[in-house]
Amino acid sequence: MKKRVFRVSSDGFNGAWYPAPAKSSRGLIIMLGDSSEDYMARTGAKWLHEQGFHVMAMSADKKDYGHHNYPLERFGKAIAYMKAQGCEKIGVIGASTTGMMALLAASYYPELSLTIAISPPDFVMEGFYRDGKDGMTERPGDNESTVTWQGRPLPYLPYAYRHPEYWKKIQEESKAGGDKIASRKMFDESEKRHPIQEEERIKVENIHGKIIFIGAEDDVLWDTCKYIRRMEERLRRLSHDSTFESWLYEHGTHFAFPESMLRMMLPVGSGLLVSFMFKAGKEHKKECRETRIDIDRRLKKALAGW
Repeated sequence: MKKRVFRVSSDGFNGAWYPAPAKSSRGLIIMLGDSSEDYMARTGAKWLHEQGFHVMAMSADKKDYGHHNYPLERFGKAIAYMKAQGCEKIGVIGASTTGMMALLAASYYPELSLTIAISPPDFVMEGFYRDGKDGMTERPGDNESTVTWQGRPLPYLPYAYRHPEYWKKIQEESKAGGDKIASRKMFDESEKRHPIQEEERIKVENIHGKIIFIGAEDDVLWDTCKYIRRMEERLRRLSHDSTFESWLYEHGTHFAFPESMLRMMLPVGSGLLVSFMFKAGKEHKKECRETRIDIDRRLKKALAGW
């Protein structure tokens, strides 16, 4: 698979361009995995190639899933390159934290006419690091947002806890629920301590084209279905020129990916990963798989029709 790598120092963003083997005028920006060059990103690109898309994978750093003060202008540089490669239609897809990033990018760049957000929040998250400080896998930043615009951090929902209590609380919640990672109670507590302010919400009404929200009720990272319903309500209340769909499921966990994409990433045991990570994935294997199959069918249809 052909690839061109981009670095902040020379190009203004970290990414990898995976041109489709067949001629196409459509391209998607994806943010999957720790790196724009890792297995998850390459597999996501391969899956989208099969749907007829060029792919620009982007990541916070060369290899880092932490997000803190990430300049949204990096999307603008990636978009400019994709246009120069003949992309007449450009969209963006993200999952979890990068589902938030996808929505934010689309709210600032009208060139993005398809936005797919899997398990997203509806607010700007506080920045976080994955640097292993004091033996903790993850920690909140020090008064940092996940993203910036024109050199200024965007207002964010602060986490309920600071380092090292932050990761200890996640560990406690994960152990209590039988999950490898869970933080839903922490996010609920964050909102309780700091009710979300208007300036912290993602301005989904500024997004152009088509928006697809995807989430499952049994998500234990955060209450994504509640967040998606709030974005739906916002779009119904405010003027906008987009169309939107919400694909909400009872079961599916935080990993609400298309089944064929997950199988491509893990040819053997794709369902086992979901079962291993989340108690709901173990107790509702059949239902979670049915959700992924439905997402697969609907997403392929949506991509073909865009």
